[in-house]
Amino acid sequence: MSASPALLIRLVASAYSAAEKAAIIVRNVMSGGDLGIVEKTGANDLQTKADRLVQQSICASLARKFPKLTIIGEEELPSEEVEEGLLELGQSEEILKYTCPTQYTGIKEEELVVWVDPLDGTKEYTEGLLDHVTVLIGIAYEGKAIAGVINQPYYNYQAGNDAVLGRTIWGVLSIGSFGFELKEVSDGKHIITTTRSHSSKLVNDCIAAINPDKVIRVGGAGNKIIQLIEGQASAYVFASPGCKKWDTCAPEAILHAVGGKLTDIHGNPFEYHKDVKHMNSAGVLAALRNFNYYSSRVPESVKKALVP
Repeated sequence: MSASPALLIRLVASAYSAAEKAAIIVRNVMSGGDLGIVEKTGANDLQTKADRLVQQSICASLARKFPKLTIIGEEELPSEEVEEGLLELGQSEEILKYTCPTQYTGIKEEELVVWVDPLDGTKEYTEGLLDHVTVLIGIAYEGKAIAGVINQPYYNYQAGNDAVLGRTIWGVLSIGSFGFELKEVSDGKHIITTTRSHSSKLVNDCIAAINPDKVIRVGGAGNKIIQLIEGQASAYVFASPGCKKWDTCAPEAILHAVGGKLTDIHGNPFEYHKDVKHMNSAGVLAALRNFNYYSSRVPESVKKALVP
């Protein structure tokens, strides 16, 4: 009789299923017509009914199966009983077949921290830019992002009625990342993906110093990392303190699992301990390849302006 899958593999398998459930909720809220929009700190910081329901669904589903986990979600929601219809207690059978990397086999539930962004790209969601939207579930151990799940609820939404709507990407360090075709930017071009709605002089100065061939401005950290791993962009540059740990944990794990790198603008790794501050105050810099090329071109003036 084969041994049961290790805790980390079971958690990733559960997170995968929870993310698939989240995608259904996101689409149902949109098709229902009432997004329930609330401004949190301003017009660029919104919360919708989908944000609230998805966070309840993911957090309650994972807590039911793994009660000793620390789960940190983006939205500050009142503590209340979650209706059974929001729960997803299934697990991806495909992921359960994977062998856990040796360095993670002894992990205990209470040593793991899960970072949840229920709807990354909320502003774009409210504006109908649906391909920018992702659901992010990141898993950290000893302060390091080691596994992640990114769901795109509207992947293929413009591809016609026969296309399968939505997809889920997942990854674990020392196993790899799956659910997409890994590509790199062709011809050695420097294509920068950056913020669509949180631009600033600092952001633009940093991008200008890199002298890119092209700049893509889109919403969502998850969306930008997908651009890197699918060869649409060569670097993600965000010289601003606007990003949070729940934005970067899952994308970082998936990028690192295929040999990429994501840090703050100084090149410092992010920490994902449960007590860490939520704001990535020194910005974000990421690349699938040639990270050092981009890091070396960040101006000193930008680094001085962004304190870790």
